[in-house]
Amino acid sequence: MKYKFLLALFLSQNIFGSTQLVILGSGTPNPNPERTGSAYAVIVNETTYLVDFGPGIIRSAASLSPEWGGEIKEMAVAQLEHAFLTHIHSDHSAGLADLLLTPWVMGRENKLKLFGPSGLENMASSLLDAYEEDISYRMNGTQPANETGYQFIFSELKDGIVFKDKNITVEAFKVNHGAFNDAYGFRFTSEDKVIVFSGDTGPSESLEEYAKNADILVHEVYSHAGFLKKTEDWQIYHKGHHTSTYEVGEIASRVKPKLLVLSHILFWGSTPEDILKETQTTYKGEIKIAEDLMVLK
Repeated sequence: MKYKFLLALFLSQNIFGSTQLVILGSGTPNPNPERTGSAYAVIVNETTYLVDFGPGIIRSAASLSPEWGGEIKEMAVAQLEHAFLTHIHSDHSAGLADLLLTPWVMGRENKLKLFGPSGLENMASSLLDAYEEDISYRMNGTQPANETGYQFIFSELKDGIVFKDKNITVEAFKVNHGAFNDAYGFRFTSEDKVIVFSGDTGPSESLEEYAKNADILVHEVYSHAGFLKKTEDWQIYHKGHHTSTYEVGEIASRVKPKLLVLSHILFWGSTPEDILKETQTTYKGEIKIAEDLMVLK
């Protein structure tokens, strides 16, 4: 009986203990060649769920797939079928055309399932209109192409559970991104992990509620030292829309994640080490500075 129990425990850990977080893009609107637009992947039981799709997402995913020399088969772009958008700012959404079309060209047959604020539906429809000639040529010319893989199914976000399947439950919650009313964070709960994404936000009570005791909290941040060098108009903007190193440390001290991942970093001349040191002023837990193509288990 003892051995059966140990075998069952071993199997459950290997079947369900496989959730991975992939940083596909850790950048901001600033066109840093080393950090593509905001994009993440949560991989559970061989299924990939994307969070944000900033510019560069498809190439980043492909680089991790075996077809292009990587080791994560779930990053094969034809398998990308679920995508959640925090808000429609371009650094989080400009990769949408690539996400709609390239996986289809590579063989995706299922429609892309899109979850996001109301503006996302119009954005996706407009892109398909813009690429109508390209889509028509691929479907009606000599190139093999299916009739469904470029299409999408849209679900508008609301507070609470927005998606659930056998692998994962996804909850959305509004955050404080200035006067941007349709800005959200996400809480992903799998069998073995809770991963929370802040999206773009200033300090947020709703985020703290959903992030309590998370395994991983992915939070945006800006350099406090760099902030002090900004002109007053930009200080007003960033203070109302984003979170400083000191503030994110205070937030993490209250919600106590097992791991704090700092991403979407506005460096403004600071180094990753500077960002880490500033955050450690108010938080003593484990912190990682996000890098593109980083994989966390």
